[in-house]
Amino acid sequence: MSPFLIILNLLLIGGAVFLYFRPKLLVYFRGGKLYLTWLAIGVITLMDELTSVFYAPAEAFHYIGLFALFFLPFTSLFIRYLTTRLVEIAEILDVHDLKGGGVYNFSYLVLGPLISFVAVSSIMVDYVLTAAISSVSAVENLFGLVGIGPHQKLIVELLMIWGVAGLNIIGIRANARTTFAIFLGTGLVLINLLVMGAFQVTPQGVATVVQSFHLTFDRFRDGNFLNHYTFLVASISGCILAYSGVESVMQTAALARNWKTIKQSYLFLGLTVGIFTPLVSLLTLSDPRIDLHAHQTDLITHYASLVGGQWFSVLIALTAGVTLLMAVNTAFVASSELIERVAHRYGFHSVIKTNRHASLYRIHIANAVFYSLVIYFTQGSQGTLAGMYAVGLVATFVINLGSLLIYRYSKGTKKLRLYNVSRIGTLLLFVIVLSIFIYLSYHKPPGFFLWLGVTVVSLVAGIYGTRKRAPELTEIEKGETPMDIILFLGESNQKNVHIYFKRPFDSPQDKTYDTTAFITFYTPRQKIPPRVSANHFRIPFKRASIYHNIVAILDLLVYEAPHFNLTVHFGWPTSSWYDRLSIGVMMFQLMRLPRLFPAVNFRIDKFKSTSAPA
Repeated sequence: MSPFLIILNLLLIGGAVFLYFRPKLLVYFRGGKLYLTWLAIGVITLMDELTSVFYAPAEAFHYIGLFALFFLPFTSLFIRYLTTRLVEIAEILDVHDLKGGGVYNFSYLVLGPLISFVAVSSIMVDYVLTAAISSVSAVENLFGLVGIGPHQKLIVELLMIWGVAGLNIIGIRANARTTFAIFLGTGLVLINLLVMGAFQVTPQGVATVVQSFHLTFDRFRDGNFLNHYTFLVASISGCILAYSGVESVMQTAALARNWKTIKQSYLFLGLTVGIFTPLVSLLTLSDPRIDLHAHQTDLITHYASLVGGQWFSVLIALTAGVTLLMAVNTAFVASSELIERVAHRYGFHSVIKTNRHASLYRIHIANAVFYSLVIYFTQGSQGTLAGMYAVGLVATFVINLGSLLIYRYSKGTKKLRLYNVSRIGTLLLFVIVLSIFIYLSYHKPPGFFLWLGVTVVSLVAGIYGTRKRAPELTEIEKGETPMDIILFLGESNQKNVHIYFKRPFDSPQDKTYDTTAFITFYTPRQKIPPRVSANHFRIPFKRASIYHNIVAILDLLVYEAPHFNLTVHFGWPTSSWYDRLSIGVMMFQLMRLPRLFPAVNFRIDKFKSTSAPA
């Protein structure tokens, strides 16, 4: 070992020991509650995301060849840009007091209970394939130096799945400090790999990287826009698996104090694994000594033997085994927490029954069976599992971005000004990610049909749960009905009646008209807003739009009380012009009301008030 590496390792070890024993680095208490720091959340996700370096670069080369040398760094930048939208989602969930759950909670908030089960299926597919491909890759890296038959590998892979399941069943789980210790050890080994590889870069390797960039630019010069876009989508599809796990930050947000912790965690990931993975990928894929076709499943360990010798290759193999087993454990823990969240919300208490170790043993056993079936039917093929994994991963991105667009379109940014990103950029991201999902579904049918099958099962459970057990039913019962409005108005002898439609976060103004009623629509997926007066009516809406709910109420009023001189008031929008454009469709619909109800007076008002009118 060179003096430089000795000094570097001494510094790294000293820094690791200092960080490990530093108090409040990972957890802290505030207001009697335990919170994880941005570093703890970042490390948990990094250990999940970092495992992809042991299989994703080789899979990227397998699918797109030398173009992978350009698109692996490009996809890293693409993912980092996408995480800004995940931070925005974290802020939205904070505002609505929905902690953790990631894409499930966000789709539940925006799309409703039933559609949120599609998000559940997408996340579950991710967890299933995380466990499957991690166990397969762990065996390939651990036994690549020894060489065992495919049947023996399959047996070891299944034993790993059930071994991790057994640890979870008896209640043994890795805490944040244990994960941090493994992260420090893994980081120490992989930094050595990166430094050794950087010192052994050859002119031929540099020429290979330059050739890849030239080939990519030449590809974009030729042909039309459709060809260019198809090439872009196909290339990102081949590399996106290298950054799997990035969505895990959203799943652990329940232990974060606020969305700013999530933002810091994503910055940490961008400056660590977001840089490390592309660099290692470039070094390995451009090394002229490697037969990439012969070492597709053990690329990193073989590369380690070239730059550091046999002993270093064994160390890398052990590191790969440990980190990949951590990913399997993460899949068990995270999937059980997701199922527990859903089961608790809809009252499936038999599913979340625990044993004497306080373990969700039924979920762990079911997961182990499912993971084992996936490995068995794919015969532990890393390439097949990688393609299937990418479909579920991209599906979660599609749901997140689609839900964010719908939320911003309907809500604007008035209540959320601390962290706003371009909605045009979000739209472009959504189009690209949706295109990637369609491309992967077409070219990787096993992954699509696995996702589709899990989605169908989830929707069946969702239909039963949302109709019979939904917590929204309780919130609906707390609200008023349109007939309550009729009964209230019927108690008055006045002919002049004024109806105000208000948003949930607006307070009714004090008006001295003869008879006044304030109507607030609220979603049962959130807590019902407080009733501030006897003439304030909170009407739950579910599947129908706000416009159709307004039409239904006005139709009832006109039918039941035709003798009233009815005046309907809507608020003047006071947010930014950009937000007003985003609600333009709803305003256009409201313009139809005078023609539908010619006997009703309509007004749009703006009052001097501390609360923003609707």
